[in-house]
Amino acid sequence: MTIFGPLGFTAPWLLLGLAALPILWFLLRATPPAPVRRRFPGVALLAGLADEEVQAERTPWWLLALRMAALAAAILGFAGPVLHPVPVAPGQGPLLIVEDGGWPSARDWPRRLERISRALTEAAAAGRPVALVSLADPPPAPPAFVNAADLEAGLPGLAPNPWEPSPDLDPAKILPAGRFNTLWLSDGLDRAGRAGLVAALTARGALRVWQPGTPVLALGPATVEGRVVSLPLLSATPVSGDYEIAAIGPDPSGIERELARETVHPQNATEAMARFDLPPELRNRVARFEIAGIRSAGAVSLTDDAVKRRKVALISAAAPREGLELLSPLHYLHQALAPTADLIEGTLEDALVANPDVVILADVGEVAEADALADWVEKGGLLIRFAGPRMAAADTAGDVLLPVRLRQGGRSVGGTMSWGEPRRLAPFPEASPFAGLAVPEDVTVREQVMAEPGPELAERTIAALADGTPLVTRAAFGAGEVVLFHVTANADWSNLPLSGLFPQMLDRLAVSSRTAAPTAADLAGRTWVPVKRLDGFGRIETAEAAAGVAGEVLAEATPGPDLPPGIYAADDRSVALDALARGRVLAPASWPLGVTLEGLAAPRQMPLKGALLAAALLALLIDILASLALAGRLRGPRAGTAVLVLAAALGLAPQARAEDTMPIDRAVEAASNVVLAYVPTGDAAIDRVSMAGLRGLTQVLTRRTTVEPSAPMELNLETDDLALFTLIYWPVTADEPAPSAAAYAKLNRFLRGGGMILFDTRDADLAGIGTATDAGRRLQALAAPLEIPPLEPIPADHVLTRSFYLLQSFPGRYDGPIWVEAAAEAETTEGMPFRNLNDGVTPVVIGGNDWASAWAVDDVGEPMFPLGRGSAGERQREIAWRFGVNLVMHVLTGNYKSDQVHVPALLERLGQ
Repeated sequence: MTIFGPLGFTAPWLLLGLAALPILWFLLRATPPAPVRRRFPGVALLAGLADEEVQAERTPWWLLALRMAALAAAILGFAGPVLHPVPVAPGQGPLLIVEDGGWPSARDWPRRLERISRALTEAAAAGRPVALVSLADPPPAPPAFVNAADLEAGLPGLAPNPWEPSPDLDPAKILPAGRFNTLWLSDGLDRAGRAGLVAALTARGALRVWQPGTPVLALGPATVEGRVVSLPLLSATPVSGDYEIAAIGPDPSGIERELARETVHPQNATEAMARFDLPPELRNRVARFEIAGIRSAGAVSLTDDAVKRRKVALISAAAPREGLELLSPLHYLHQALAPTADLIEGTLEDALVANPDVVILADVGEVAEADALADWVEKGGLLIRFAGPRMAAADTAGDVLLPVRLRQGGRSVGGTMSWGEPRRLAPFPEASPFAGLAVPEDVTVREQVMAEPGPELAERTIAALADGTPLVTRAAFGAGEVVLFHVTANADWSNLPLSGLFPQMLDRLAVSSRTAAPTAADLAGRTWVPVKRLDGFGRIETAEAAAGVAGEVLAEATPGPDLPPGIYAADDRSVALDALARGRVLAPASWPLGVTLEGLAAPRQMPLKGALLAAALLALLIDILASLALAGRLRGPRAGTAVLVLAAALGLAPQARAEDTMPIDRAVEAASNVVLAYVPTGDAAIDRVSMAGLRGLTQVLTRRTTVEPSAPMELNLETDDLALFTLIYWPVTADEPAPSAAAYAKLNRFLRGGGMILFDTRDADLAGIGTATDAGRRLQALAAPLEIPPLEPIPADHVLTRSFYLLQSFPGRYDGPIWVEAAAEAETTEGMPFRNLNDGVTPVVIGGNDWASAWAVDDVGEPMFPLGRGSAGERQREIAWRFGVNLVMHVLTGNYKSDQVHVPALLERLGQ
């Protein structure tokens, strides 16, 4: 095939005929010599006679142009034109396979492995050496070309990384030397550095790009505004439809499950917002958000302290005075914590019942509920105490809820233990949780409570004044901690509560939650250790024996091999690093001219031979009619006949609409193998689950039986030939539209011809216990025009219970009864230990167990939805798959299975 831009020709030598068209035009336009005039007297006798035949003096220019166009169309058609041809890759020389290898590639990873495997097989057959490079995990040195079989052996271990390729890749360091051809499996995203790599590859040889057409979707970081958690859904290209975002986290028993789900409706846009209005108890359990049905690290947004708002109890011994709020010990705490925490105010006894995360005592000298508070701290609570006049005057010798022993009285400017002037704060030591915070010069302390000197004082001091006296002390108490600020929570003893340092110190103590992404100043001064990691498919893994990361690096760096996405922790704080880098704007990749593009993103190859030959034939028909018209022969009945002929040629005559027939390629695909199909409901989410469910059942059939179905299809009841399909799954919704009369006629022919429809109301069969659901009522309306025989609950000896597996129940997401065609004779026949069932297949199976959700798998073969709890749930999923296998085997084998099941009884009746 010879290719000229987007056009290719299978017989390009025929195009030489186009060169003869100008010559032909000149010959047809040539004018013969003018005739010689001679007067003949007898011509007068012909005067007045009408000449019905008229002949033009010369051929009109538009008719000549039409004939030239017809001839050109015929020449082009016989040359075999193809629009957007897919050329055959060269079969000589080394081949370099480049895979982006980041999280955007995870969504279609099985197809990528299949394409790499096909390329390796072709290279092995041609004897070509091959090298493989993953841009997300580049090799330390250019790879060497090896035998294709050696690379194919390690292909199953290839997996996507949870980060994108670095924009700073140096082609000279990752590309082999010499000439070679390249197959690049692109993830479809544009990023810095791609243009340089493309130039380097095209300079070495031919570049071929495989790029899928499915959009790349990702979730941005979660932000909190009041009770609402917002997440942006991002795409490289405008998308429409419905996308579901699920909130995942542990339930009260500690089992991870879906806690909430919201639907996003992008209106042909690249960004849409999902909003979750969750109560604090539920929001604090959310571990991550993910796009349902998409297995990719970019489709997961991890949660950290920015989402988990803590419950903080504020307790003060001083009653608030009207009009003097600025003097209240709790005023500044309330102002600092209200935007980022859920505050509880009241008595200590009531606060402990609410099980807060933090308890703050502002100037409480003697704790009334000391035992209960101590027990709460020992179990992991955080107690923060602020000093004040009451604590300074109280005898704290027996108070165990203090990190250090205190001297009675206080130290103040002008007092017994006086300073000459207010003291500034000393820089925070590296071991302090406040390390890295800048100390303002204008923050001073005028009065404080003093700690008794002791060997443990220096170890427990996490903030001090410039003269070395402790300002904040901390000590462990069981599984919890006790922290003491040696100053008041209001501005009586210092101006610390008036400064911006005050909420930062509370944040470092894990009192509040952040509402925005942490900055370098927020994370500086501490080492953050990864505790959870995200793999390329979006699965959470435990990070074991991983090195810590400095806070400054964690705040500024993007995910990569040295900084994988996950949850990083320091002390009691956690920070999430998502696979989608902060500020990343997704944009589609563009490729220069001359790069061959394949995959779903490539334009479809379209032969043009038939269209051009049809156009040539139509032009010739028009030419004939035009010539007759110019000759005056299209008069009377001849004109009507000619118009009908031309109308038929132009396709204006009454004919069947193209949309009323099944496309030939779709019909061939359905007829060439066993195909499972589902009826769309109009609800995009339910239809996606139906497709995923039949895909999972298809995989199970392929692995466990000799049946290897093709990919499932969405059924079009109006156009598809139902006889080509084996099993139809019909999920029923309350507002599902009814098919047309013609579709019902086809459905009845399908049922009479031995087909089966599995109706699923997805309501746990609540209608079976006397409560009619909306879906159940809709099923009755949809099934009324169908020729459905009498039904009964499936008997224990039905063929469906043993067509492949021996089954006693038929669960899906729920485990309820199912209904099948009733037997012709309900009683047993003498000598037969089973019902005398009809030989045919039951045309319908009706239930409400939501089988598609139980069968559904994602692109990597993992179940999409949780089922039950633990091993019991997985056992239920296994039985659901077995029921699906029995359904298909029952349809395919019919009465053969019925006879095989009952062979022992038949032999007994025959006396053998």
